[in-house]
Amino acid sequence: MRPPTWLIVVFVGAFIGVVFAGLSTYDFVQHLDRQVHSLHCSFIPGMGAGGGDSGCQVAMMSPYSSVFRARVWGGIPIALPAMAVFAFIAFYGLHLLLTRRTQDRRATMFLAAACALPALASVVMLTISLTKLGALCKLCIAIYIASAACLTGGVMLWRKAVKAPIAEEPVGNKLLGIMFGVGVAFVVVPLVIYMALAPDHSKFLGTCENLTKTDDPYGVMVRLDRNASAKAAPAIEILDPLCPACKAFEERLESSGLVDRLDRRVILFPLDTECNWMISETTHPGACTVSEAVLCAGDKAPEVIQWAFEVQADIRDQAKTDKTAAARIVKQRFPELASCVGSAEARAKVNKSMRWAVSHNIRVLTPQLFVGGTKLCDEDVDIGLDYALTRLLDAYDRGATFARPPAEAPLETGTGDMGGHGSGHPMTKPAEPKKEPKPAAPPSGDQPAAGSGEKPITSPSETPKEEPAKEEPAKEEPAKEEAPKPAPKDPMPTEESAGSGGAP
Repeated sequence: MRPPTWLIVVFVGAFIGVVFAGLSTYDFVQHLDRQVHSLHCSFIPGMGAGGGDSGCQVAMMSPYSSVFRARVWGGIPIALPAMAVFAFIAFYGLHLLLTRRTQDRRATMFLAAACALPALASVVMLTISLTKLGALCKLCIAIYIASAACLTGGVMLWRKAVKAPIAEEPVGNKLLGIMFGVGVAFVVVPLVIYMALAPDHSKFLGTCENLTKTDDPYGVMVRLDRNASAKAAPAIEILDPLCPACKAFEERLESSGLVDRLDRRVILFPLDTECNWMISETTHPGACTVSEAVLCAGDKAPEVIQWAFEVQADIRDQAKTDKTAAARIVKQRFPELASCVGSAEARAKVNKSMRWAVSHNIRVLTPQLFVGGTKLCDEDVDIGLDYALTRLLDAYDRGATFARPPAEAPLETGTGDMGGHGSGHPMTKPAEPKKEPKPAAPPSGDQPAAGSGEKPITSPSETPKEEPAKEEPAKEEPAKEEAPKPAPKDPMPTEESAGSGGAP
């Protein structure tokens, strides 16, 4: 029996939906190993897989790509139930064809109703992509097209059945009820299996580079949550105000609903060679100047950070060719900071922030978050944020502690611009400036934490010099103890993205 034309349209839409929702689910599941993987972000399956040079990375790392994120690491990708719904539509369409009910008004109306579910979800996700994410995922677009095809074919098949003469008794409520139950099973069974097979990521909590001390001897911490309750967990966040991954991390943190449980203080760590002697290449030009503005702002520091997140792309672009651009933009927006930004006092504050990072053996990576001294692992700052942070906070509330391995000296540098696991990609090792004849002895607070296999990089004197490249850390000695911890294995995605190939 040849299927009606509009039923063929439904079959084609369902097939496309199953394929692309399946690819999206596969991309999501791949990241459950806490590594970075290429994404199948192409209209042609198997072609154009990459590290996230499109909206697919943004979509997957967004809080809208999955549900039950606090219960399962990463949550359940919404592409999984979408794939199940398309599969049911194809199954029910085949049932209509085999039972010769393609002209049954009630049976075809049920098909149209089933097709309306993914179509409605597609409208919602498309709206979120345009208004919230500002990016479109190719896999998602294919799913939207599949939803539209199914809905169009389903509705037109139903309208044709309405106009046709009644040739037999319409399908009864019992059969439609059974089909509804089958549709629910199509969705629920894969979700249950997914949750049962999802790996246990709680074992990684507290296993990363934790802080042995959380003091602020240099007075450079910026408090973000000034209205935090007394029960909020103390947290230290390492960020660069011009870091795209830091901006994306803040957005995910806000959407998680866990901010109220944190009392956050920020240590500025600009990835800019103008003030950061631990890197050999500038990743975020202008970050040193913006960091000065944050430290100069006092109680208005959170406002400056939020503003920097909003205009960071423009500042970076202009600062690439004009070293004065960042200062000019900052002073135009905050004229009250004009006398402070660029001053010796402001540069000294940024320098002390660098010294804090050195003395606490902080990896050259942004963003990083420590809750009560326990680090949120780099692999947990994107799709695993809700799951891992919820458990860290619950453990803090119970007074539980995690085994904390000794911190190691920061040997690798990276930036969290990409929003993939690890929040950043390995860069080069710290530059090794020429040795000064008589380097100033660092204060006692600059010594490495117990268990560090090497001496930390020694910062320059508290008053920054005009040529940081001439400032020399203490000469490294051959490692005789534990080997330093290796850098992340996989390279991070590109700077423009903050997520992966899930929906929306």
